[in-house]
Amino acid sequence: MAICPLALTVENFFKKTGYVLTSNGNGVVQANGKENGSSDSGAFDVNKLQKLRAKGGKKTDTVIKGSKATDTVVKGSKAEPTKKIKKNRVWDDSPTESKLDFTDPMSENGNENIAVVAAVQGESMMDKEEIVSSDSETEEDEEPGKDSKVEGKKKGWFSSMFQSIAGKANLEKADLEPALKALKDRLMTKNVAEEIAEKLCESVAASLEGKKLASFTRISSTVQAAMEEALVRILTPKRSIDILRDVHAAKEQGKPYVVVFVGVNGVGKSTNLAKVAYWLQQHNINVMMAACDTFRSGAVEQLRTHARRLQIPIFEKGYEKDPAIVAKEAIQEANRNGSDVVLVDTAGRMQDNEPLMRALSKLIYVNSPDLILFVGEALVGNDAVDQLSKFNQKLGDLSPSPNPRLIDGILLTKFDTIDDKVGAALSMVYISGAPVMFVGCGQSYTDLKKLNVKSIVKTLLK
Repeated sequence: MAICPLALTVENFFKKTGYVLTSNGNGVVQANGKENGSSDSGAFDVNKLQKLRAKGGKKTDTVIKGSKATDTVVKGSKAEPTKKIKKNRVWDDSPTESKLDFTDPMSENGNENIAVVAAVQGESMMDKEEIVSSDSETEEDEEPGKDSKVEGKKKGWFSSMFQSIAGKANLEKADLEPALKALKDRLMTKNVAEEIAEKLCESVAASLEGKKLASFTRISSTVQAAMEEALVRILTPKRSIDILRDVHAAKEQGKPYVVVFVGVNGVGKSTNLAKVAYWLQQHNINVMMAACDTFRSGAVEQLRTHARRLQIPIFEKGYEKDPAIVAKEAIQEANRNGSDVVLVDTAGRMQDNEPLMRALSKLIYVNSPDLILFVGEALVGNDAVDQLSKFNQKLGDLSPSPNPRLIDGILLTKFDTIDDKVGAALSMVYISGAPVMFVGCGQSYTDLKKLNVKSIVKTLLK
């Protein structure tokens, strides 16, 4: 019979070490006549561990004795200490701050809470007159004969620019070039497109060139007046659009007033459509929303949420439908239920996306809306010119009508984020000839204003 090599190795080991392994017949292994794990053997007590396990695993501290001078102590697990939470520092002169919680109070009926939120919004800013202060207006001209250098420091950048040409009988183009360059740079820092800034400077130069002034007469007030006149002329709409008046006129004819919101992606068309709807509600006008953005995922749900908050009916057909047909059916539904205004939400599209621009052109051609509003960000600079010019170009080229409809008005969004960079309004109005009808200035339904031309001009000239 063959003997296992491993068995021979174990046998030789015990012969060399002098250990004799025996069994007492009870399943307890003995080494040299002693139980394995006894206090004298120096080995781990396996039998004691088995007894503890049979009793339910009581956690006790176990001391393991080794051959070294230091013994190792294995302790049972203890409860983790309570984690200290850092408290906010409260200064001596400030009251205790409460925890911020902006969640809406919820009850069994969530829709009622949503309706309450919309009901307490208050009056829309469209119906509030904005007061423009005259802090930055140019001071009255001082008496002639005073030192122009001292007065130039008080008069601001206008006086410093035209200081070198003060007192000339006639203003020449060469005299105006340094001033016009400074003017152009200032307008561009306000986010005015470069092309628009150049044309504005040319207009100011044309109005001042050859103008006769008495000797030593300051011309800062004359230059400011010429600049203001040019800016006001650009920002003033060529044709007046009164939506409330037009809505009542359409109502007398027995048809709803249709407004289509167009623009590039992510500018806030749906949000500002809801603001316009809220403003119209303040004037007792029945409004209906039409969810014609059948392209972007979540667009219908977003508009549905606004409609529920404002308690406004909404017409929707879901996704992957023809927007032109959805808008047409929405207008028919508005005729049946007596709605005064239909606000049509469309998908955002870049000005170079021809398939989407063709779909928009079809929607406008099929439904003949009363007003086409271009929704654009107040943050853009030179891109404002490209967006509006190409939107008008595509609407004209892709329309089957010999007299295509173009942009009628502009809604500027995110106006509260631009500080004094108000040049986008000037660029958009100049390139399209359409007036800025609404200005979005916040996240609430009331945050919708009219464009204050005097305020914009004052900011541009600051």
